[in-house]
Amino acid sequence: MTAPITSSQNPRVKAAVRLRDRRHREKQGRIRIDGARELHRAIRAGVTPIEVFVCESLCTDDEGRRALASVAACRAEVIPVSEPVFAKLAFGDRADGLLGVAPVPTTTLADCTLPENPLVAVLEGIEKPGNVGAVVRSADAAGVAALVVADGRTDLFNPNAIRASLGTIFTLPVRTATAAATREWLRERGLTIYAARVDGSVEYTDADFRGPAALVLGSEAEGLTGVWRDDDVVPIRLPMLGAADSLNVSAAAAVLFYEALRQRGRPSSARGFHG
Repeated sequence: MTAPITSSQNPRVKAAVRLRDRRHREKQGRIRIDGARELHRAIRAGVTPIEVFVCESLCTDDEGRRALASVAACRAEVIPVSEPVFAKLAFGDRADGLLGVAPVPTTTLADCTLPENPLVAVLEGIEKPGNVGAVVRSADAAGVAALVVADGRTDLFNPNAIRASLGTIFTLPVRTATAAATREWLRERGLTIYAARVDGSVEYTDADFRGPAALVLGSEAEGLTGVWRDDDVVPIRLPMLGAADSLNVSAAAAVLFYEALRQRGRPSSARGFHG
């Protein structure tokens, strides 16, 4: 590699730093992928970075070396930087020496192909990117086939969403659409729609998730809109036995995903929880 960039005023460094902001992500048509694990998973999922900023002195663990090997294999442009410059580039407290810049992945429903007997997750009107990323991580772990962000109030590849998902936002098919278009897409594919509501008439353990199904969740503050109140939508609830009347959406999603997994049977290749 060439000599590292040592000035945070370098135009390419400044352009990458600006990608923390949604307006600049949309303007540049690019996203940031912070972290060795996230970058490795993105590349393995077919996301090819345009450029990768590397601080070699920080890439000292196994994850860093795996990510560097992935970067080399996909032939992305490698831009070496000094530790102070990487500190300027890094999002939060990331210090593993790798930051990728990539084109925004496609998120349209039209190119999302479902397997036989799919379980699909839908998030409607979610504002916090960390919640989106946490739900994606649980969906990936529980074998959900795809996740649709309907009428989302944050861009899907916000750095917080990528980080909270541990990079699984690239490995799981994640799409965006309006709530109405999502509902029709699910119906056209014959999925039974289960909408999580505080006032749901069916307790979640009494619902049958063994067939093709969609689990729909809304924001904790506002819940789901009327799009999900039709006769063919099954309203389900999680029992709330304390003072709170609802769970955080990521906690509720994890409960529902794993109930569906329990009903469907755990694949023999599944790994256990390790924190």
